[in-house]
Amino acid sequence: MKDFSYISHLECPKCGETYEENKVQQLCKCGSPLLVRYDLEKVKANVTKEEISKRSNTLWRYHELLPVHSEENVVTLGEGMTPFEKFPTLGAEYGINNLYIKDEGIIPTGSFKTRGASVGISKAKELGVKQLAMPTNGNAGAAWALYASKANIKATIVMPLDAPQITRKEVFVAGGDLHLINGLISDAGKVVAGLVQNQGVYDASTLKEPYRIEGKKTMGYEIVEQFGWKVPDVILYPTGGGVGIIGIYKAILEMQELGWIEKGKFPRLVAVQAEGCAPIVDAWKKGEKESKFFENSTTCAFGINVPKALGDFLVLEGVYATEGCAIAISEEDLLAAQKQVASLEGNFICPEGAATFAAARILRQQGWIKEDEHVVCLNTGLGLKYPETVEIEGVQTLQPGQELYVNN
Repeated sequence: MKDFSYISHLECPKCGETYEENKVQQLCKCGSPLLVRYDLEKVKANVTKEEISKRSNTLWRYHELLPVHSEENVVTLGEGMTPFEKFPTLGAEYGINNLYIKDEGIIPTGSFKTRGASVGISKAKELGVKQLAMPTNGNAGAAWALYASKANIKATIVMPLDAPQITRKEVFVAGGDLHLINGLISDAGKVVAGLVQNQGVYDASTLKEPYRIEGKKTMGYEIVEQFGWKVPDVILYPTGGGVGIIGIYKAILEMQELGWIEKGKFPRLVAVQAEGCAPIVDAWKKGEKESKFFENSTTCAFGINVPKALGDFLVLEGVYATEGCAIAISEEDLLAAQKQVASLEGNFICPEGAATFAAARILRQQGWIKEDEHVVCLNTGLGLKYPETVEIEGVQTLQPGQELYVNN
């Protein structure tokens, strides 16, 4: 009988230390995040990409390459296989003939954080976790609180006071233990670290448990599958904690080992940040392997307001290894791109996702992206979750019975 998962162990990408995956593990003793490893030879012998293509349209179609042993522990709301659409009108505007969106706004909880929550909560359930805690800029906390409620796990969520309103409401309505802090996600992280240390709660902070990344990597599998099991030329990703870009790079490496895609053919990965919080961009420009804490960070693209990411070295490794780049976008440019995507293509995307389109436009102008290359922009959340990013001006108020005249 085939196994549901071919997970084999956890491995530290810094010191090479290995850990068992069937008990609670957080960081490596050297302080690095741990990565999940699979017996890819067994996966190769037991499943084909053709078989996967016939499965249900959720991220659990890739279950052999996910860390949960027993299907009964899977906590799902039907997430995955989000829209992958070509943008011809916007592409013509930018001078990119093959511009695509991978739209993570059309998913339960309204953001790509759902993927990490589904896989992370499922594994936590399998490991017998009863209570978890995490800092968040909003969407991750919302997703983990909602999935935790389905798994009957208590979730303590700490988010900045100025995080998007809707995300704190999602935590509250899910019955999560919500706390607000007058500071940044880094300040929320210190509160959670104290709770974990003093009360032994499971730490679900970004990359402090190994399984969130496994949910995020399914974006990489889906892009390749939706693209006919081919690799696009460029993937642009809004980068805060960076788990998505790390996951997509991991997925590409796994698919190469499995023989599902051509070996050595990588999409150039682009880490997109906001000018008000660009630690990865600063490090990449200097050719460094890790970033420095970005002081006084601020951006309306709240999900990428992360002044120092724990997995920054893994983000930079993915960018360097694929001959990608890192780019910072102004508030003006990302908000203009948000409006342009909606007015030309009909997608109301989040400001973080909008930053990737602004980046694609700039990189095309610079000649870094070529006209006929296949370019994928990741929209990581629903624009409706950020109503404050859109200012309505010049709207006429009518009186009852008043006739309306419009310009044809």
